[in-house]
Amino acid sequence: MGHVAVAEDVADALALDRLFWIPAREPPHKRGQAVTPADVRLAMVREAAAADPRFGVATLELEREGPSYTVDTARVLGREHPDSELFLIVGVDQLAVFDTWRDPEGIVEHVRLAVLDRGGESAAAAARTLPAGAEAVVVPVRRVDVSSTDVRERVRDGLDIDDLVPPGVRTIIERERLYSAA
Repeated sequence: MGHVAVAEDVADALALDRLFWIPAREPPHKRGQAVTPADVRLAMVREAAAADPRFGVATLELEREGPSYTVDTARVLGREHPDSELFLIVGVDQLAVFDTWRDPEGIVEHVRLAVLDRGGESAAAAARTLPAGAEAVVVPVRRVDVSSTDVRERVRDGLDIDDLVPPGVRTIIERERLYSAA
């Protein structure tokens, strides 16, 4: 629910016509870790994206082999939508380490960064990691203190997650027996 709320806030603040959720085939920052299969993550993303008619799901990273690097996705989207202003939505935590991403200069050639300001976090300070000439817009969003770790822990402990995830996502978690201790 946190991702949905924040995505709605960003779409409103930037007056976006469309906001694409893009699940990764192989998240590079999770190499060597067990991750939910890509097809299951895609199904959950589709359920979450159903919350708002401005939301869509782009599968280009799932269709590509190997790790999903943002720079590759930004290049493709830049070619496919040459007349659109494209934004990459990132949290302050990711902006702070943006200089460690693969080819940050290449990313900002194609997209403008939309940095989530959740109150109390310093987007301005984190923006110092941007490549020269890169532009970021700070977007105020409601603070939702829910994380995917919270969801996984509550499922593992047999607790209710109705207030944490959309109903369709909960159904997938239950059907696939995700995150349970068994």
